[in-house]
Amino acid sequence: MGLNHFQFLIIVLFSFICDLDVFFTKYARDHNHRNLISHSIIPSILILVIGIFFNWNVLIIASIAYAFHIIIDTFDWGTNFFYFNQKTIGFRLLITKEEEENLEKFLSEFKVRASFFDFKYYNSRVSIGLEIILFFLMVFFQILFALEYIYILPIYFFFLYFHLSRHSRLKKVEERNIKSDN
Repeated sequence: MGLNHFQFLIIVLFSFICDLDVFFTKYARDHNHRNLISHSIIPSILILVIGIFFNWNVLIIASIAYAFHIIIDTFDWGTNFFYFNQKTIGFRLLITKEEEENLEKFLSEFKVRASFFDFKYYNSRVSIGLEIILFFLMVFFQILFALEYIYILPIYFFFLYFHLSRHSRLKKVEERNIKSDN
């Protein structure tokens, strides 16, 4: 199945589009963008049904890419996988039972509540290790199956910059907060 540039871009877009829900965090339960319907398996199923209905393999592959992203997100913090039950599902490897049960207490230790999650993520060797492994797998499969689209790879670095600059801003805010407390 040969893909043209537009079709390949659709698949790439659907592999990360669910993370754009971060801009709608204020509407989510507990202000957690992973509680929005976009971080459930439902959009992936809808995309799959549309792809099957129109017999368009691009949407079928895009639905798999979307679902893969949601499944990966269940490992660190979990997602509202089925959405309607309003329950976070996943391994939740980055949060302890105590932190989950007393989340408000832990969040109150930070000037910006998101810092708790951000710092836990970037201070985890497992998270960083998985990010590096997934990056190399992405590049490997890109070279193996779609070398002609390697020009799309810089998109990854744009979003990596977005994440790292956000992390840097949060660190500065929290460092200023600590200095002002002393």
